[in-house]
Amino acid sequence: MTVAVVRFPGTLDHDSARRAVERLGAPAVWAWHADPELPPGTTAVVLPGGFSYGDHLRCGAIASRAPVMADVRRHAERGGRVIGICNGFQVLCEAGLLPGALRRNATLSFVCRQMELEVGDPDTPWTAGLPAGATLSIPVKNNEGAWYGDPGEARVVLRYRAGNPLGSVDRVAGIANRAGNVMGLMPHPEEAADPLLGSTDGLRVLAGVSG
Repeated sequence: MTVAVVRFPGTLDHDSARRAVERLGAPAVWAWHADPELPPGTTAVVLPGGFSYGDHLRCGAIASRAPVMADVRRHAERGGRVIGICNGFQVLCEAGLLPGALRRNATLSFVCRQMELEVGDPDTPWTAGLPAGATLSIPVKNNEGAWYGDPGEARVVLRYRAGNPLGSVDRVAGIANRAGNVMGLMPHPEEAADPLLGSTDGLRVLAGVSG
């Protein structure tokens, strides 16, 4: 089992993502945006948060067309697991691996705070062992995190429990494709992976990479 953490120019949260994966006991390796293929033996892929390519054009638009993304697509089509966090979620939507798009927050400002989430779909690799309605405490930190789309075209894995701070349709915090192997979420599970940070709930989500 090898988890590839993809780095784009402007990626910020790759180190935290790698540490969180390793905390789960999974070996993590770097994948670079210009690589034509994922590292040999890759079983799961993490697209971490940040501001890939400076958010030029649209958040995640340029990164979605980076060379490595062709192999990420092939990996997903074979049933391999892929998780996109924040900017990684934007990349997955821009690449067409997940439906919808991410828009400016309803407040038109950067939102950074701990959030309570509820499990909307317990039957995915990312929510294994968690019942519907279970609560997770995971922070958000973004400026364009309001998911806009048709909830009927995706599996709504996570919703914001109290309110809708970003203005997402149907309080969406995270969605998966129909097969469930590709997930995107705006909250940062890698920042809820150590007791010193006040929550380890993010590991419950990231454990999906080890299946």
